[in-house]
Amino acid sequence: MSSKEKPTLGGQRIKTRKRNIAAPLDPAAFADAVVQIYLDNAGDLELIAKCIESSDLNFSRYGDTFFEVVFTGGRTQPGTTKPDEGERHTYSILDCEAKREVILPSVIYIQKILRRRPFLIKNLENVMRRFLQSLEFFEDNERIKLAIFTALAFSQKLSGLPPETVFQPLLKDNLVGKGLVLTFITDFFKEYLIDNPLDDLISILKRGKMEDNLLEFFPSGKRSAKAFSEHFTKAGMGALVEYNDKKIFEVKVKEMKTALTTQISEEVDISEVIETVKQHVKDAKLPEIEVVRILWDVLMDAVQWSGKNQQQNANLALRQVKTWAKLLNTFCTSGKLELELLYKVQVQCYEDTKLMKLFPEIVRSLYDQDVLAEDTILHWFRKGTNPKGRQSFVKALEPFVKWLEEAEEEE
Repeated sequence: MSSKEKPTLGGQRIKTRKRNIAAPLDPAAFADAVVQIYLDNAGDLELIAKCIESSDLNFSRYGDTFFEVVFTGGRTQPGTTKPDEGERHTYSILDCEAKREVILPSVIYIQKILRRRPFLIKNLENVMRRFLQSLEFFEDNERIKLAIFTALAFSQKLSGLPPETVFQPLLKDNLVGKGLVLTFITDFFKEYLIDNPLDDLISILKRGKMEDNLLEFFPSGKRSAKAFSEHFTKAGMGALVEYNDKKIFEVKVKEMKTALTTQISEEVDISEVIETVKQHVKDAKLPEIEVVRILWDVLMDAVQWSGKNQQQNANLALRQVKTWAKLLNTFCTSGKLELELLYKVQVQCYEDTKLMKLFPEIVRSLYDQDVLAEDTILHWFRKGTNPKGRQSFVKALEPFVKWLEEAEEEE
């Protein structure tokens, strides 16, 4: 053996470099290569993911094309949803059954791909945006599959897919007008709520800037609270209807508070303020109890408190009661409503330290202005149910109650 020759061991295994899939130089060739991976692995997504991971395919350039293959089975014509020439496979999201258990593996598969190549999230957004803007070109069954996929994508927290990617493209007038968006969003909501609470859905809507604009999914002629309630009640989403009713109610309350605050600060004539309240009550169908609560909150919020001077604060509070007694009187029309007002006074005096010692004086002033009747005050004193500060307030009110009882006996 020559001294220059290196010794070898019998049976030695020579490592060979694993053959890489050549990176195609155009989207059509890229799509064909991805399709071939699907075909070679008979649609087994775990094996496909491994092959994708080990390939040298140019995902940074052809990410959109990749997701076209995932969703439709092949490349689509630029800017459309129509199939382009080239190889295709039958294991795509739009080719499978419209069932969550069938579509879920595709969501998990995409999640794996995105974890290895997070930059592809933008490409997924691009393709989803294009497909959602083109809902009218899909069959009914295909739209259901897209809705199920979208719901599962958010349910599985698909690598931070932004909600606006879904909601904003849907708000095309022609899609909304044809009712396609409402059908899609209903399927999406229904599917998402199978695994997730309503609060999570609301969180997605907030991030997508749609929480306060749900009626925009409805055709223009059906954008009403009644249509919303009827549609989603029929779809079995009563919790969503209750949430929306609450949101509408909060908006109307806020509008009324804003209008009243403006008028009170501008010292508008009390008769005009009363008419404003009546109009809001009529338009918003606000419950009488809620109106009383709003009035007291707005009146007290409008006071320019002086700080720690107890006597000045007392004077300001009593002056506000006297000034707006007619307003309170107009809407405290029963013993039940008067008691509700008394509870509001009790809670505010309990929670606001500067008013805590003013409770008996405010109650006396409301009595003097004929806002609170004697029977209401006595009922609260003897049988009141709100515990906040009750013990100390009952004691503070004893002298006034004793005076009322003595006056009652004299009569």
